[in-house]
Amino acid sequence: MADTGGIRNEGLTENPSPDVQVFPSPEEVARAAARLFVDYAWQSIAKDGRFMVALSGGNTPRLMFEVLASDQFRAQVDWAKVHVFWGDERAVPPTNAESNYGMARRELLIRVPIPEANVHRMEAEKASIGRAAHEYEEALRKYLPLDDRGFPQFHLILLGMGNDGHTASLFPGPRVTRQTSRWVSTPTVTKLNMRRMTLTLPVLDAAMRVVFLVVGADKAQILHEVLEEKHDPPYPAQLVQPRHRGVKLFLVDKAAAAKLTNAVAEKAALKDKPAAAGRDKTGKNT
Repeated sequence: MADTGGIRNEGLTENPSPDVQVFPSPEEVARAAARLFVDYAWQSIAKDGRFMVALSGGNTPRLMFEVLASDQFRAQVDWAKVHVFWGDERAVPPTNAESNYGMARRELLIRVPIPEANVHRMEAEKASIGRAAHEYEEALRKYLPLDDRGFPQFHLILLGMGNDGHTASLFPGPRVTRQTSRWVSTPTVTKLNMRRMTLTLPVLDAAMRVVFLVVGADKAQILHEVLEEKHDPPYPAQLVQPRHRGVKLFLVDKAAAAKLTNAVAEKAALKDKPAAAGRDKTGKNT
């Protein structure tokens, strides 16, 4: 059975229902995500000698990065053995406020002792974003092992979810498909009139663990639909189904969980106590 690093998992089937954990506030969601990051890093480094993670943008990941960079958490990770990638990126330079990499760098990467060579950003601002996507595929090929279908396999992919059910830069519509050999695509987001770079659905599915961070009352309706309804075509967040008995976990706050039915809410079980700090220097949970 897949390990969730201290967060309960009911066991996954070929088409699993994701596990859901509800916390009182966005800050507690961020602390829970940081603790999972620490636990997964320990497990992955112990097993494979390194921890390969794809980060996401957004306010909740920003809070999680702040927690990871704090004195309480920073020393709990062997950063020299961590490689960070991104699930998606906007076609903006890293200095732009909209850059997912730029936010992660400001809030986390310059505050922890991770080697610069272990940071692999999507250079989506290049004149040829298609060429940049090909180069990113080459970076994935260089550093990541492949699963049995030939897709790169992360230890952890962090994801958010939009009000329309999109995740990474996979937006609702017929083009979100597993029938692709591409690892990285460059969709045009019509409503935003912007190109983006994103990992494809088969790469998300290949991950050992996929963790969604969803907070706020404005996400309550879409979270209910994604977790409890069938949509035709399915929302991208519904389509993500980790293979290899992988973990699919939603960490959400009470406001986002407001419209979940009793059955889902009871399974989720509101976490009233603050998330633990992580591990001490001996590797024990604190």
